[in-house]
Amino acid sequence: MKICIFCGASQSLDSEVDKYVHEVMDGFYENQIELVYGGAGIGIMGNLANRLMNLGGRVTGVIPRRLMKSEIAHAGLSELHIVPDMHERKKMMYDLSDAFLIFPGGMGTLDELFEILTWKQLGMHNKPIVLLNINHYFDHLISFLDVAQSRGLIKEKDRSLMFVSDSWIEIKEHLGISK
Repeated sequence: MKICIFCGASQSLDSEVDKYVHEVMDGFYENQIELVYGGAGIGIMGNLANRLMNLGGRVTGVIPRRLMKSEIAHAGLSELHIVPDMHERKKMMYDLSDAFLIFPGGMGTLDELFEILTWKQLGMHNKPIVLLNINHYFDHLISFLDVAQSRGLIKEKDRSLMFVSDSWIEIKEHLGISK
């Protein structure tokens, strides 16, 4: 199984994020799950990749050529794909992955989340999408989606396309991961 994690290239100021990096990457290693991510060697992205590689797991990065320097492309990955632009990055990460897990991040992470969610809404895929709500990071986003649904702008069936949890145990169960 290959799971794509969308997350920030910046370092989170919330120490809970680092705890989840360890817990989730340990779970990936125990279950032989390959990480697919944005290819950066810094921030939350770099922490995820480093943790899994230090355990002996496989990590595939996908990075646009123009971000090679600013995001400091990770040099030690199992595979690193260099693509022309952000659209190709998202498309390749989608093609390589069986599921999507969203860690805290900024505008790029939200862009990735909403594009993959929209693709699912349009019936372009049926891969699981999970929002990891560390320390209530996504609470305002979840509230916004609830408001949009209550005003008829998001259908109830579409609102349920994404699983939300702050528990790795619940996420593993949702994704059918055994250990």
